Amino acid sequence: MKLLVMSDTHGDAAVIERVKNYHLDVQTVIHCGDSELPYNHPYLQGVERVAGNCDHDPGYVNEIQFTAGELRVFVTHGHLYGVKSSPMNLVYRSKEIQADIVCFGHSHVLGAELIDGTLFVNPGSLLKPRGVAEKSFVVIDISTQQFTVNCYNANNELFDKIVLGR
Repeated sequence: MKLLVMSDTHGDAAVIERVKNYHLDVQTVIHCGDSELPYNHPYLQGVERVAGNCDHDPGYVNEIQFTAGELRVFVTHGHLYGVKSSPMNLVYRSKEIQADIVCFGHSHVLGAELIDGTLFVNPGSLLKPRGVAEKSFVVIDISTQQFTVNCYNANNELFDKIVLGR
């Protein structure tokens, strides 16, 4: 199973559509907020999406949960959990809802790690990345043995792979 995750596109609708079309084999496309587009924008149709601190359309919600196969996925932007300072509030929330995968943005910093058996993924930003030069999004490849977080730049070139055991 594969999940495509992007965040912090800040008004660039075209990049959302382009990235969605790069990986048509994914089961779910996720946008972790700060699209700065109307909730019903055509390029966001079929995308699991949440509000970021720069999204003001009332159609957005602050967090969503859904299942991908047998895994519980939790998506939030991260600004309400203080992710720029510490992941701990997000870790506590993930434990409350028993999430297996947490997707978030806000910091524009690409990263993935396992914390107490839960995968935390920030896809970075497709507009203004921090910490790496690449404007980025990720595709999470989920197997029974591991999570593989494939990191792509805006041109769909793989530039990093993070493999974490399950």
